[in-house]
Amino acid sequence: MDLGITGKRALVLASSRGLGLGIAKALAAEGANVLLVGRSGDRLAENCKEINAAGKGKADWVWGDLADENFVQNMVNAVKEKLGGIDILVNNTGGPTPGTTEDMSAEKLDTFFQSMVMRVITLTNALLPQMKEQGFGRILTVASSGVFEPIANLALSNTLRGALVGWNKTLASEVAGFGITCNMLLPGRIHTDRIDELDGAAAKRTGKSVEEIRTASLKTIPVGRLGKVEEFAAAGAFLCSIPASYVTGVMLRVDGGTSKSI
Repeated sequence: MDLGITGKRALVLASSRGLGLGIAKALAAEGANVLLVGRSGDRLAENCKEINAAGKGKADWVWGDLADENFVQNMVNAVKEKLGGIDILVNNTGGPTPGTTEDMSAEKLDTFFQSMVMRVITLTNALLPQMKEQGFGRILTVASSGVFEPIANLALSNTLRGALVGWNKTLASEVAGFGITCNMLLPGRIHTDRIDELDGAAAKRTGKSVEEIRTASLKTIPVGRLGKVEEFAAAGAFLCSIPASYVTGVMLRVDGGTSKSI
């Protein structure tokens, strides 16, 4: 299938590694020009080198920290200078620290709300006018399967990512008439460094080994294995495509059938 995004300009947040990088590579493989964002210049530069060597879509990068109060304006400037405009925005953020609801201090809530919710919304608002003017846009927001079924010991993530669900659905209805789609992509247990970190935290909390934690988790996944970043990214690339023009306001789970909800 031709996704029809050759030459489209994409900004992909938190793309120095993991799911964000996977989506950036998938978009570039379809011919899109991608701007990677992260806090590791060396890693971003190496990622761009790899993408550009593939000879399809081009890649560039810009340093950015979602916790920085100047993040939104810096991204707006970078889009103009390095891409010349925007067609696709992939909202992706790092996950917060594990913990229970009682661990959610006011300070933690405010800190992670700014980086995981406020920056996503304000950046999207800043880039929407151009998408409206050109009559085309794709907004893809990566969240977590925890918005369907809250994940134990991830109270902050369940709470803050859940806030984006109502926002995304509302926005999708508001901008659909401009040729802009807004969808959410929800990973289950996709094998990234983040999953390794969470399994390590679970092992420490329970006194079990990481291997025991991993084995137990695999038993909850009907497919029987962890997902691959490439599988997750392929779903993301489709939601950013021309063939997906009639798909908006949805939450797509990529979780190997783990979720029990309908």
